[in-house]
Amino acid sequence: MSVDGLSINLATVREQWGFAAAVDGCLRHGITAIAPWREQIAKIGLAEASRIVHQNNLHLTGLCRGGFFPAATAEKRSAALDDNRRAVDEAAELGADCLVLVVGGLAENSRDIVAARQMVADGLDALLPHARACNVPLAIEPLHPMYAADRACVNTLGQALDMCELLGEGVGVAIDVYHVWWDPDLAAQIARAGKMNAILAHHICDWLVPTRDMLTDRGMMGDGVIDLPAIRRMVEAAGGTPKQEVEIFSAQNWWLKPGDEVLKACIDRYENCCQSDSPA
Repeated sequence: MSVDGLSINLATVREQWGFAAAVDGCLRHGITAIAPWREQIAKIGLAEASRIVHQNNLHLTGLCRGGFFPAATAEKRSAALDDNRRAVDEAAELGADCLVLVVGGLAENSRDIVAARQMVADGLDALLPHARACNVPLAIEPLHPMYAADRACVNTLGQALDMCELLGEGVGVAIDVYHVWWDPDLAAQIARAGKMNAILAHHICDWLVPTRDMLTDRGMMGDGVIDLPAIRRMVEAAGGTPKQEVEIFSAQNWWLKPGDEVLKACIDRYENCCQSDSPA
């Protein structure tokens, strides 16, 4: 089976390799689609990272990440917006399919989640003209509700799509199975996303039982309880065909293994656990 439909989010091997070594590792395994993180790019420099991307004809399924709009003061919100504009510029230089946005949680010392969501909408509205000018789609990634306070106050695909409808062209969603698999409205919202042409990215991993750490104990596909083929069928039925991007934070398991071993496992599980025609 071809790995053409597979992308590696470089968080999956961030403890083993820097950006250049991760690219070399992916190329050794025939993988030409990646999604780097901004700090990985910063360490090597944007110019050198861009050279590596374009010299190897890499497909960037996304750049992680922008967002974190809510803040307690106007000055901090303005600083966040400036940083997001820089993130758009980086995504444009690298030719990324989208800039993935983890929108941010509550403002400092706040309990007002409604206000936080309004700050997110306002921040996106202010960022969109620059993103449109740079031809960089913005992908809102709804995160599991356990992250509502500190990482993302947008917690369901429905909430994210509501924002997309309000904001208009240039904004869509990143569907990460780790964050949305539990949602009883998932099928309907993926279908809705398809009608809006809003499916910009599809991230995969698995939910372990038990989960030892809610941030850094994601599972390799097939090791947990997520019905990955079923979700892929939903995405494809909605007309979405983004590559399946493996994004695994695994402090106690996969980050401890050699990078090549991790990539071999990603390919094996992609082939055997993630296809829409696989048995559910």
